[in-house]
Amino acid sequence: MKELAKIADWLASSQQAPAHARREWTDTGVALLPLGQRFDAARLPAQLILAAVGTCDPLETTERLHRFLNGPVVFDGRLMGGTYYALMRPSPGQPWKHQAAAPRLSTGTYLGVPKIGRTKPPGTHWVAPPRFPGDLCEPATVEALIGFGLSITHEAEL
Repeated sequence: MKELAKIADWLASSQQAPAHARREWTDTGVALLPLGQRFDAARLPAQLILAAVGTCDPLETTERLHRFLNGPVVFDGRLMGGTYYALMRPSPGQPWKHQAAAPRLSTGTYLGVPKIGRTKPPGTHWVAPPRFPGDLCEPATVEALIGFGLSITHEAEL
């Protein structure tokens, strides 16, 4: 239980007022956290992820995302079939290959981040929660998964 509190503290400290994030988690289950300092996020459309992992089964998708990305991923099902967000370490100045298909979100953007332990719908939830403070996906790994998903969806269009 202490480790979960440490992870929550680490996430909350991305805000200037970490207590505000904690209140949002208590009140709504989701806190708006600023991107660009502690972590960035890649916005990954569900159809791209499902193509990349090769399944539509939610449990298989979760398991494969854990294995492929080896870092935290949030799912938000409110828009067009859903969107995954891979939390990544910031890499200022590094080009992002797939900005049009799966944009990298950073400084000036806020992300709805569920409270630790919220791993099931309804609502925004973790499909791969952080395992420790500072646990993030590697940007190159996320880009590779996006590239693979794009190649699969492109083949399906031919």
